[in-house]
Amino acid sequence: MKQKSYLLVTDLDNTLVGDPEALKSLFTFYEERDFNPGLIYVTGRHLHSAFSLIEREKLPFPDILITDVGTAIYHAPDWSEDKTWAAWVSETWLPEDILSLTKNIPAIVQQKLPHQKRISYTVHSGQPHIVDAIQSTLDTHNIPCHFVYSSGRDVDILPERSGKGKAVEYVLREYAKKDVRLLLAGDSGNDAEMLSLGYPAVIVGNAQAELSKLPSHTLLYRAKGYYADAIKEAWNYFYPTVQK
Repeated sequence: MKQKSYLLVTDLDNTLVGDPEALKSLFTFYEERDFNPGLIYVTGRHLHSAFSLIEREKLPFPDILITDVGTAIYHAPDWSEDKTWAAWVSETWLPEDILSLTKNIPAIVQQKLPHQKRISYTVHSGQPHIVDAIQSTLDTHNIPCHFVYSSGRDVDILPERSGKGKAVEYVLREYAKKDVRLLLAGDSGNDAEMLSLGYPAVIVGNAQAELSKLPSHTLLYRAKGYYADAIKEAWNYFYPTVQK
């Protein structure tokens, strides 16, 4: 990946994926032009769920796959986990304490996961005070964590050193070309940290309302198009293309 001059760093659900025709058009757009970007997928899904989506949507496999809201990083082609990142984020991670403290909070359903890289809950709609109660409980007991609320229903409790933004920074530092040109793309609150890194970034037109609160800056593009069409729109904005 260090040989790539361009990178697309994108969330999957409701960002890259969501409109099959737009998805096809995006990758045709890259094929027809001088861009051959490296791919980094950054998703809230766990590894096997991400693979299922990639196969179902016939997505090209990425160079690097960041899963579980930035708590795990895997490398193509053998999909080995980055052990340095895993050790770093788990050093202060206390999943059993979190589960114990949150088990009696009402109106939340724990998401079934194959591991404890993150603790995730679905909050019943219309009860944002429950989210405050979860965060307050963790703060009161001085639990080190990174707390993310997104899409009006999803609560992700992550290791304090993790998150999509931190994981992307690590990958760019360790595996990307120094002067690489990139585009970050996302649609929901768990993408906010990543979209605020100060690199060219796009909020897709179908994004969750929570991203409207992100401060505007010259490298944050708010697309009119939806899903992959928004990525193509933003790519043309930041990197005007020349036909081969």
